[in-house]
Amino acid sequence: MDCRTKIKELREMTGMNRTEFCDYFGIPYGTVTDWERDYRHAPEYVLRLLEYYIRTQGLIKENIGKNKDET
Repeated sequence: MDCRTKIKELREMTGMNRTEFCDYFGIPYGTVTDWERDYRHAPEYVLRLLEYYIRTQGLIKENIGKNKDET
């Protein structure tokens, strides 16, 4: 998976918008924007660390993409 796709997937897993994601992780907004627009690429270890942190800290939103009426 390329950086652009992975960083967006990670951000969307948390249910955060780009500003919230940047503030939470202390990453400059322009950096994440450049990653998501494929202008620059995050090092692979950064993507792995972000995914590890998101998973171990329980930041994954369970109902992303699901209809609110579903149980």
